[in-house]
Amino acid sequence: MIHIKPEILERVNAWLTPHFDEDSQKEIKNMMASNPKELEESFYKDLEFGTGGMRGIMGLGTNRINKYTLGKNTQGLSNYLKEQFPGEDVKVSIAYDCRHNSQIFGKLVADVFSANGIQVYLFEELRPTPELSFALKHLNCHCGIVLTASHNPPEYNGYKVYWQDGGQLVPPQDAGVIAEINRINYSEIKFESNSDLIQYIGKDVDNVFIEASINNGSFNTPAEAKANLNVVFTSLHGTSITAIPETLKRAGYTNVNIVEEQREPNGDFPTVVSPNPEEPEALKMAMELADRVEGDIVIGTDPDCDRLGVVVRNLENELVILNGNQTMVLMTDFLLRQWKNANKINNNQFIASTIVSTPMMSVLGDAYGVECKIGLTGFKWIAKMIKDFPDMDFVGGGEESFGFMVGDFVRDKDAVTSTLLACEIAAQAKAQGKTMYQKLIDLYIEHGFYKERLVSLTKKGIEGALEIKQMMVDARDNPLTEINGEKVVLIEDYLVATSKNILSNEETPLDIPKSNVLIYYTENGSKIALRPSGTEPKIKFYISVNTELDNSSDFAKTEQLLNDRINAILADMNL
Repeated sequence: MIHIKPEILERVNAWLTPHFDEDSQKEIKNMMASNPKELEESFYKDLEFGTGGMRGIMGLGTNRINKYTLGKNTQGLSNYLKEQFPGEDVKVSIAYDCRHNSQIFGKLVADVFSANGIQVYLFEELRPTPELSFALKHLNCHCGIVLTASHNPPEYNGYKVYWQDGGQLVPPQDAGVIAEINRINYSEIKFESNSDLIQYIGKDVDNVFIEASINNGSFNTPAEAKANLNVVFTSLHGTSITAIPETLKRAGYTNVNIVEEQREPNGDFPTVVSPNPEEPEALKMAMELADRVEGDIVIGTDPDCDRLGVVVRNLENELVILNGNQTMVLMTDFLLRQWKNANKINNNQFIASTIVSTPMMSVLGDAYGVECKIGLTGFKWIAKMIKDFPDMDFVGGGEESFGFMVGDFVRDKDAVTSTLLACEIAAQAKAQGKTMYQKLIDLYIEHGFYKERLVSLTKKGIEGALEIKQMMVDARDNPLTEINGEKVVLIEDYLVATSKNILSNEETPLDIPKSNVLIYYTENGSKIALRPSGTEPKIKFYISVNTELDNSSDFAKTEQLLNDRINAILADMNL
C-alpha cells in the first residue's frame, strides 16, 4: 500500500472536489496510484514569488504552474487592484514568451482579469518581456503580466507581475498581493471570460517600442561605422526575433547575420542544452557562424529577451564570451562618457548595480562623479530606485547575470536596447581601430582589473531545498574568519540587515531590504557572496578579486594571477 503523508493528502483531496475539472482530478488520481513521489513534489507547498515572480514546473498541484495556480494568483491580483484603485477603470497588459502553454496561459490570465471587470490588453503573439514593461506605461495600465520562465528548462513556465511604473512588484505592493492571493480559495476564481474587455495588441505597440529603443540605445555612430560592423545574432528560439533584427535594421545596422537554425521560436529549445546566454554552449552555433563570416560581435538573448550574452574578439582575434560584469562595465562606461561629453553630468545622476555584482561599478561611478546605487539582486530593485528618486536621472545599470537597462523608458532588464547599445560600442571601437575587448582592457588599466566568477550548485526537490537552507544556516553559525590565507575584515548579512567589521567588532545597519544573502570581504579586497536563488533550485557563490593593471602587455599574466586567486578561494571553500 502506498503511504501518502496526511498533510499532502489533505492538499490533494482539496483538488479532488468539483471546483477542479474532471481531467485534472483523473490525472491526480493516477499520480496517487503510480507516482507518489511526484505527487509529494507537486503538493508539498505552494509556489512562491521570488526575485523574478512565480516560476516553476508545469503540471498539476499547488507547487506547479497550471490553470488553477495561475488563476488563483490572477484572482488575488484582481482583488488587490480593485482595492488599490477604487473608482478607476483598472487596466492590465499581458505578454507571453515561446514556452509550451505560454499562449494558453496568457489567454487564461486575460480571461480571469476580464471576468473581474478589468480591461485587458493582450499581445496577439509572443513578445519580449521588456516590451511588456514599455507597453504597460505606454497604455497607462495599472499592472502587467508576462508568462515566462526566462532561461529555465522546457518543463518550466512562470508569471511575472509588473506595477504602474513598469517595474516588477516591490514592497509594499508585493506583500499586499501575496496576502490577497493567500486569502483566496480556488473556488473563488472567476474563469468566465468577458471578451468585451479583452483587446489584442501587436504591431502598433511594436513600432513605438522599437523607435523608443533606438532613441535610447543610439549614440551618434556614423552610418559608415554601422555598416562596417559585422554582427552575428541568435534569438535561441525565443521572443527576441520579433524585435531585435528590426531594431538593428532601423538603427542602420545592415550587416546582421542571424543563426537561422535558432530563429524559429520553440519551447523545446532543440539546438541547445539550455537557452541561457550565460552558458557557453548556448552561443556555440552563433560563434561558429561568426568564424565563418568573420563576425566582429556575437549577441545571443534568452527566451524572453531580457538578458543578452556578448561575444567579442580578444587580443589574439579569438572569439571570447564576456561575462555579465564585463558587459555591464563596458556599457556603463560608454553611457557615462556620452553624458560627460554632452555636459549633462551635474551631480544629479546615478547608475545602479547589485550587491553580488562587480565592485568596479562603484569605482566607475566615482570616476565620473556619479552616484552608484547598490540594491538586491533583481531589476525590480533598480526600477524601485528610479521610482524612489524621481528628481535624479538614471543613466543605466545592470547585474552580473547578463542583464542591463539603458535609461528608464523600460523598467526592467532589456536585451533589445542593450543589443543596440553593444553594437554602438563595437562599431565606434572598430572605427577607432579597436575592439570591445581592448576597450575593456583600457578600463582595467584606468580603474583596476576586477575579475569575477560565479559558481552555482543545483539542489533539486524537497531534499535539495533543505540542503540549501542548511548551507546558509551553517555559514551564519560558523562564519569564515579567513579565506585562502586572507583575513575576513567585513561580513554583510542581508538576512538581518547588518554589516559587521571583524577588526573593530562594530556592527552597522544595512539600509536595504532583508534578503538571504551573506557576503565576506577580505583584507586584500576579495569579495565572496553566498545567495540561494529565488527562482531556481540553486545556491550561488559569487567571487570577485582585483589588482592593478599597468599596461595591456601585462594583461594575460595579470588575468592568470587573478584566475589563480579565484581557484584558490574556491578550493579553500571546498567548491
